[in-house]
Order: sequence, then structure tokens, then C-alpha cells
Amino acid sequence: MTELATEKEIHEGKFFALISYIGFLCIISLILKKDNKFALYHAKHGLVLFVLEVVSFILSIIPILGSILRVLGVAAFTLLSLWGILHVLHGNFHRIPVISDIADKIII
Repeated sequence: MTELATEKEIHEGKFFALISYIGFLCIISLILKKDNKFALYHAKHGLVLFVLEVVSFILSIIPILGSILRVLGVAAFTLLSLWGILHVLHGNFHRIPVISDIADKIII
């Protein structure tokens, strides 16, 4: 998928793509680098992960089940964020099952 952005775009958007996987910081990338294909691609993924983290946090208030959801949610979202950061550092576009499908539908 490297045809989506030039090497220059990847280089210029790498920092903003990286911070996209750190919680609400994806919003900064969406606002400041919406014209950079690389940063925008990863910012959309980060936004989906952030929204799902918030939903997971809200669901964690459910007695008994909430504790399990909290642990699984933190583990899953940490691993997915680290996976995204690793791909950003390598300058890659990547597809995360389900997350990418949702991110592709975001129009900015």
C-alpha cells in the first residue's frame, strides 16, 4: 500500500502518525496533518482504537464482567497500538482486521 503516499509524505507524517496511536492524540493528527496521506491513514486507525478504548472503559463498570473487559481491553488496545507504532516506524501502511474496515469508512 505504499502507493498511497510518497516517501516524502511518509517522512513528513511519521511523527503525527506515531502519536495517533497514543490515546486522544489522534485528534491532533486529524486536525494538523489531514492533507498527509500517511498521517491521516494512521490517525483514522488511532481514532477507531481510541473510541473502542472509551467504549471498553464505559463497559468496565459492569459488575464482574467489567473487570474481565477492562483487563482484556487494556491488553488488546495496548498490543494493537504497539503494532501500529511499529508499522509507522517502518513507514508501512497496514491493515488491522475490523479496525481498518471501520477506519476506511471515516470521511474527513
